[in-house]
Amino acid sequence: MNIMKLIDLYILKRYIGTFTVMILLFIPIGIMVDLAEKIDKLKEKEVPLSSIFEYYVDFTWYFANALFPIFLFLSVIWFTSKLASNTEVIAILSSGVSFFRYLRPFLLGATFIAVFAFFAGMFIVPNSNKGFNDFRYKYLVKKEARKTDMVFQQINNNEYIYVNNYDPIRKQASNFTLEHFEGNNLKFKIKARRIRWIEKDSVFRLSSYKKRTFLEDEEVYETKIRKDTIFDFAITDLAPVNYIAETLNFSELNNFIKEERERGSTLINNHLLVRHKRWSIPISAFILTLIAVAVSSFKRRGGMGVNLAFGITLGFLFIFFDKIFGVMVNKSTFPPFLAAWLPLLIFSLLAFFLLRYAKK
Repeated sequence: MNIMKLIDLYILKRYIGTFTVMILLFIPIGIMVDLAEKIDKLKEKEVPLSSIFEYYVDFTWYFANALFPIFLFLSVIWFTSKLASNTEVIAILSSGVSFFRYLRPFLLGATFIAVFAFFAGMFIVPNSNKGFNDFRYKYLVKKEARKTDMVFQQINNNEYIYVNNYDPIRKQASNFTLEHFEGNNLKFKIKARRIRWIEKDSVFRLSSYKKRTFLEDEEVYETKIRKDTIFDFAITDLAPVNYIAETLNFSELNNFIKEERERGSTLINNHLLVRHKRWSIPISAFILTLIAVAVSSFKRRGGMGVNLAFGITLGFLFIFFDKIFGVMVNKSTFPPFLAAWLPLLIFSLLAFFLLRYAKK
């Protein structure tokens, strides 16, 4: 094995090892801070310990995925600054190795992390997001805050539904109306004071059920105190909560977005942003790695502390841009594609100029 392969292996081990240690150090801190904030509510609601344990397993994936870019950025700056302070970087470059050849093990490490982040984001994190958000809505969010008012949906080519106060945890809504059209003619209309999904029987239960059927020359009226029936929609179609896209894997998310587009959902941009971020977050591993290496590969006055301070500033700036653009998508018509990829474009330009400076 030649000397460069040994150096590549050495840097790659430090890259993966430091990132892993960074994750393992900060996740318990995040759990303790979150638990300290919520412990009073958990005691008040008498939440079972098993549910709390499951919540923090899901929280671990949620927390790591949300702060993945900054963990990676800081870990690369940390170990690269140590290499520079020990004059190891100078020794490598003065031996005739080009700066871009020196970058190879860093990019290989970024590839490993990006591939893992991609598959975790597509298939593991969505399931954890579901448990995390379901727990919050069940035990921590006020009942009034979790309900969705005044919902209108077209569920297929012929039917429209209306509901008030949809509760995603109890899977019920009030003032339900379903209208069935054939062409421009209303064929029947169903109303109920409350609709609820009964999981064990896989049926909808309607309270104060009323149905009006319109024939050519007469009208048929039907009423019941309670009626169990099935419809051509899922209970979540009444009013999809804004986090539902985060709980779906790759194929489920694509199908969901297709259905939401057909229904003209007002949350379609939120769902598209989630899909774009499934791709953009893994790509950020390469850009942030390049910036971190360019910033910390050489000794500076003030030592490692200056590099870390600069790294923390840039890392939180990246998170800031990501959150700001996300809010713009939620509150306006800002394109989801730009919201997901514009921060990467900005930091790609920064990486280009920093690498040019570092090479000199």
